[in-house]
Amino acid sequence: MIKAIRKAVIPAAGFGTRFLPATKSMPKEMLPIIDKPAIHYAVEEAVRAGAEEIIFITGRGKRAIEDYFDHSYELEHMLELKGKDELLKEVRAISEMAEIVYIRQKEPLGLGHAVLRAKELVGDEPFIVILPDVLMEDGGDFTKEMVAECVKTEKSVIGVQEVPWDKVSSYGIVAKDGDGDIFNIKGVVEKPKKEEAPSNLSIYGRYILTPSIFDYLEKTTAGAGNEIQLTDALEKQIEAEGAKGMVYKGKYFDTGDKQGFLQATVCMALKHETLNGDFKKFLKEEIN
Repeated sequence: MIKAIRKAVIPAAGFGTRFLPATKSMPKEMLPIIDKPAIHYAVEEAVRAGAEEIIFITGRGKRAIEDYFDHSYELEHMLELKGKDELLKEVRAISEMAEIVYIRQKEPLGLGHAVLRAKELVGDEPFIVILPDVLMEDGGDFTKEMVAECVKTEKSVIGVQEVPWDKVSSYGIVAKDGDGDIFNIKGVVEKPKKEEAPSNLSIYGRYILTPSIFDYLEKTTAGAGNEIQLTDALEKQIEAEGAKGMVYKGKYFDTGDKQGFLQATVCMALKHETLNGDFKKFLKEEIN
């Protein structure tokens, strides 16, 4: 019986080539959306969903992530001396969000390989997987619902969203069994042709996985680009054990893409308590 899901895996080993040259010296996950890096939102989401331990899968050149979630004694001391108590509280809270550990993915061998690297730390319990490039507008409420579904059914749960039919060839698409927004998954097809797609429900980067996924990942051979695909292992798990799909109807942004990053920045700015008024006025003036 699953009582709670306490661990989250956040893969963060990619090179960020879509943001070169900025990512030549800065991890793409550290690019700021307003006043917080993208990866901060991912950790907040995981914690909101119930995670107490965050397992980062990182790579070479990602030291800035470790520094960000660590204490910064010099900065904290300076803020304390200057009486900037609110800022001091905010900065200290970053290192206290959760227990955070790091594992290196020495070679970029795919999402499946990145998740497999967390096997020893996850152990024999279900866990959350959050792709930090995907920023959820709801801040993690839906991920929390996915956790509840996994606890109830004891099956892996995959978050999906409807995409236009002419875009299905760009995504991993699930085959749906039954009606409703929570359903059994019959299978997963990676980037199918429009005429061969079993649905227009795409996987967008949120998973609650039962620990048997590691067994399937260990048996998964490298595919295109010499990468181990998570979807290949999921297909095997679904075939043997079944899995649930849940349709997310809110907004999310691909912050690993320039347009998605800008959209996320604008969306968050319009919601920001001190920026929204002036920024909205600025946008209206620029558009007109």
